[in-house]
Amino acid sequence: MSQLEPGDVLARRYLLLDPLAHGGMSVIWRAFDQSLQRLVAVKVLTASLHTDHGERVRVRSEARAAARFIHRDSIEIYDYGETVTAKGGVAAYVVMPLLDGTPLAERIAEGPLPWTEAAAIALRLTRVLMAGHARGLVHRDVTAENVLLTADGPKLLDFGIAAWAGDPDDDRGTPPYVAPERLLGAPTHPAVDVYALGVLLFAMLTGRTPYPETTWEEIEAARRTDPPPRVTGVPHGVAALCQSCLAHLPEERPTAEEIVAALTSALGTAGIARQVRRGLTVAGSALLALTVLLWFQRSDPEPVLSPQVTPSVTPSVTPSVTPSAAASASRALRSSPAGPVTVEQAVDGFHDTLEDGEPCDATDADVVLDLKQVLDSLVRGPAVTGTAEVRRKVADRAREGRLAPACRAELEARLKVLDRAMEPG
Repeated sequence: MSQLEPGDVLARRYLLLDPLAHGGMSVIWRAFDQSLQRLVAVKVLTASLHTDHGERVRVRSEARAAARFIHRDSIEIYDYGETVTAKGGVAAYVVMPLLDGTPLAERIAEGPLPWTEAAAIALRLTRVLMAGHARGLVHRDVTAENVLLTADGPKLLDFGIAAWAGDPDDDRGTPPYVAPERLLGAPTHPAVDVYALGVLLFAMLTGRTPYPETTWEEIEAARRTDPPPRVTGVPHGVAALCQSCLAHLPEERPTAEEIVAALTSALGTAGIARQVRRGLTVAGSALLALTVLLWFQRSDPEPVLSPQVTPSVTPSVTPSVTPSAAASASRALRSSPAGPVTVEQAVDGFHDTLEDGEPCDATDADVVLDLKQVLDSLVRGPAVTGTAEVRRKVADRAREGRLAPACRAELEARLKVLDRAMEPG
């Protein structure tokens, strides 16, 4: 941004150190907050607001709206301000935490992501959008550059330029991710975020955006009449979802809630398949171990064959293992001790299912904490009346798309074990 340079200070507080990223509408700087003595990220809008009072009012309103929106996978807004730059312009800026991570755009540049990884990232981002849409906020710039991959998962940036649903559209946005109706001046609507999410999911799955246009002029010149492109080599449900997000007409796109449900189902099915494969492996290993143990416990020694004798080989028959039996064997081998299960052991099993990876590895930390707290308060209460309240919580979170089907099934199985452990006598 030409009107700002390293060493400039915004609002006599934020010392700009170096630019981190350049977008179509802003530059993000690494900066030092001289008041609180901490490093921060400061996003400065590229257009001067010196002569456009309406723009200043709109930016201020959007920043305030974004500051009121808090979600664990969206970057928090620390501060918003407007300042006169050293060159006489008026710049609006948004101050955010400085996070350590990799832009999703860099990850995509390395090549397509495995579909399960792409779907998991899209699921986390859609939950942020779903929460924003429920409050009337539309992000308008969901792009690979605005997603940061951190140790705590993907984070969606730039809610600082969000708009209210129904507001007049403007030219903010990144061209490859811009929905077709925005070219016609349609009012802001959550469907524009869904289209951008479809572009992002397509890019994660293929390594490229679905259309080649990269500027506003090229998009305006494009006349698209064919159906949106379809991703190949991924599950049908994921490919169909991505294509429907890219629908030319906004009313034909799914809502954020429907995307969450579809991705949760796809990832849950993949988790069940992994469980079955793991169960088959564990059950097969247990069968092999039992066979070896019985072999060495035989009382009759096998006759020693002379080197000149070649025994006939009879093909061994391996007992078939059904997926349900394999899954049961897998659970039994990794959980319950011999003898009756105590209440404490059953509670530990419920906690372990939530915390130790599959099938609940995609569950939000706040959901995990909530379920654990409800269960713990139940077993510590003066009168234990069963697990109905926990079951209701599990069902609610599943309906919200925040628990995968496989995770819900495993948790309900653990609650059955707890019910039996709490039976008198």
